[in-house]
Amino acid sequence: MENIYNFTYEQLYEKLQQLQEKKYRCDQIYDWLYKKRVESFDQMNNLSKDLIAKLKSNFTMDHLKLSKHEIDKDVDKFLFQLSDEAYIESVLMHQHYGYSLCISSQVGCNMSCSFCESGRLKKVRNLSPSEMVLQIIEIEKIKNIKISHIVVMGIGEPFDNYDNLIDFINIINNPKALEIGSRHITVSTCGIIPKIKEFEKLNLQVNLAVSLHAPNDDLRSKLMPINKVYPLKELLKTLKEYTIKTGRRITFEYILLDGINDTEHHAKQLCTILKGINCYVNLIPYNESSNILYKRSKKSNILKFYDIIKKEDINVTIRKEFGSKISAACGQLRAKKEV
Repeated sequence: MENIYNFTYEQLYEKLQQLQEKKYRCDQIYDWLYKKRVESFDQMNNLSKDLIAKLKSNFTMDHLKLSKHEIDKDVDKFLFQLSDEAYIESVLMHQHYGYSLCISSQVGCNMSCSFCESGRLKKVRNLSPSEMVLQIIEIEKIKNIKISHIVVMGIGEPFDNYDNLIDFINIINNPKALEIGSRHITVSTCGIIPKIKEFEKLNLQVNLAVSLHAPNDDLRSKLMPINKVYPLKELLKTLKEYTIKTGRRITFEYILLDGINDTEHHAKQLCTILKGINCYVNLIPYNESSNILYKRSKKSNILKFYDIIKKEDINVTIRKEFGSKISAACGQLRAKKEV
């Protein structure tokens, strides 16, 4: 049986039709799941006993199990155990505009970025839509809050789990479900070109972030093996077309690694390759891990890098740091649990 949280509104309606139920039942069930937040079918007390029996025999309502919860200033990190005993992470950030949640999309990751803790533990499987949706629901319950922004930038490559990702977006964006606005949802990719083109055609108004981390092919291929498949020139051409066709600005994520990609020369190269693309650059101070030898760039280098980009009239920010006293690196909490 499938978890009922896997179903978009349209998919659930279709399933209920097969069970010879009327459309308004779908509204009722969605209301119980996403507005009233019940945890069993028996709590849906405006449904007939016959329908509840049908739901029990066709769906599950399994939830995630909280394994660990770490807290630092303006950030909470959660480790969840799934039904098959695999582990995933979610990070809640307390921003000036509300609560932003970074969720995982896979158990492990096959992209093998050399600086990333997530990629050290290879992909086991994709997350289902329900396992992504329930990260939000569980954390809102634990913290007694309403999450306003979602970032799919945790463990995994979202575009390597494309169909489930799109169902997830559909569910959380639906006014009958979690009602999170498209422009409050960000999907991050390392640059899987065919999926970027597919995503473009959906015209979802969702934000797209691209993990860049290097301004030339040689360095990017060393840091990110995906660049050997989809090199920078081809990726940037695709992204420029994406911005023109969707009218949406792209975010480029750039982790600054001491002595690796943070020099004045790298900053100038970055400005050159991004000219003419509707974008902004998010510079990220690196969260060091005991398992990986890269070091965080010095503050003076980060500020110099920022100034060079700013002077070229490219929108640039330095990401606020979160979780320096906890297992802050993406995948680090899971790695501690599983190694």
